Amino acid sequence: MKVKEVRDCSDVELEARIRSLKEELFNLRFQLATRQLDNPMRIHEVKKDIARVKTIQREREIRRQEVGG
Repeated sequence: MKVKEVRDCSDVELEARIRSLKEELFNLRFQLATRQLDNPMRIHEVKKDIARVKTIQREREIRRQEVGG
């Protein structure tokens, strides 16, 4: 997932994306625990994607506070 893709999403889409990424991370961890995980690097990628989305959300929140305050 690219940063540009994340920035183009609305706030609602970002919330949905975080939910799906967290669900995917849960499933990957479950697969890791049961030794069924094919690509362990996917866990790292999903964590980074979650961080990207949360960073964009925080930037927007700060921007709204600056405009409103």
